[in-house]
Amino acid sequence: MPERLPTMYRTLGENYNERVMPSIIHETLKAVVAQYNASQLITQREAVSREIRKILTERAKNFNIALDDVSITSLSFGKEFTHAIEAKQVAAQEAERAKFIVEKAEQDKKSAIIRQIEAAREIAHTIAASNNKVFLDSGDLLLGLQSLKMLNNNNKK
Repeated sequence: MPERLPTMYRTLGENYNERVMPSIIHETLKAVVAQYNASQLITQREAVSREIRKILTERAKNFNIALDDVSITSLSFGKEFTHAIEAKQVAAQEAERAKFIVEKAEQDKKSAIIRQIEAAREIAHTIAASNNKVFLDSGDLLLGLQSLKMLNNNNKK
């Protein structure tokens, strides 16, 4: 490439590095980065770097510039993007919390029903084992279990 220096000087001038490199770097970065989402840019950093290196090397050859190495030293996202990611994480945490609260309420409800059933069994067992005759009115025959059935039917609607 040393033999091409006079041509480079005539066509691009003395500061060819400042005139050519920023534009081809910017174009190449935009083209390659657009192919990946944010998490892929981080997790597949080496593949992204290789692709950028390949394209930049080819583009630089068109201007008689030889690149030794290309590496991505830092990766940062815009403020709006960072805020969007944070908002998404907060929303996901809130959704998870709401789901937990609903599951806990359902478990509490099931526990209350189980406790009532166990209490009804205990009462029925005590009444059955008693030598005394106990008369219950028809509303108490199921010892409150009928109200649980109605409550469950209302919740399903």
